Amino acid sequence: MRTAYREHLDSFSHDLIIMCDIVHKSLKLASEALIDSELHAAEEAMSLREELDEVRNRCEERAVLLLALENPMAKDLRQVVSSIYIVEDLHRMGRLAQHVASAARRRHPENVVPAEYIGYFEELARLNDDMIRMLREILVTPDPDTALRMASEDDAVDDINHYLLSILTNREWKASVREAVETAQMTRYYERFADHCVSVAGRIIYLSTGLAPEAYMAKLSEEERDKEFESRMAELERQFRH
Repeated sequence: MRTAYREHLDSFSHDLIIMCDIVHKSLKLASEALIDSELHAAEEAMSLREELDEVRNRCEERAVLLLALENPMAKDLRQVVSSIYIVEDLHRMGRLAQHVASAARRRHPENVVPAEYIGYFEELARLNDDMIRMLREILVTPDPDTALRMASEDDAVDDINHYLLSILTNREWKASVREAVETAQMTRYYERFADHCVSVAGRIIYLSTGLAPEAYMAKLSEEERDKEFESRMAELERQFRH
């Protein structure tokens, strides 16, 4: 029975990677549609919704099966519960990418955002692309230290989001009201996409260590302080011997 359980758990983990790949493709296509006003990319991104929903449904069925198959061990239970949350984060990320694609398709052949701000969205797309690549890496090989790096990428996304919103609210906006609203929506979608990446990274940290991200960071800080203390004491000991 444990062998069968392990096989189901491995299949669940593989489906998470499949979902991540679908989300990554959706993001790339949606960003291309937004930045280049590319209609075909927008339509292709939106066509991935059915595939994403299919994998999500399969994951939900696997989760129920894994919880009902036998009494899971604590580590297995942690993996199943964490994976359920990861599925929802990934599904939401896919929908956010499709919202971007939908706006690009609706406004084609016009741009959704004014041309002078496209560069900011190129950077948002690049940062989010880096984050989803990192996410796939830690889904394949869980590594809490790599997962912690996600926060710095998210900070960069937040900075751009806040700057664009400040332009919209605190400066003279030269474009139309419609463009202002949709520019705010687009930057919000990228900001939320990055937030979900951080959320998944937090699940990976918990899955790997049994600790919440904040507790794991505190543990690392404590270990670093202990190493510094031991290093100082070792140096003192060497001095005393001389």
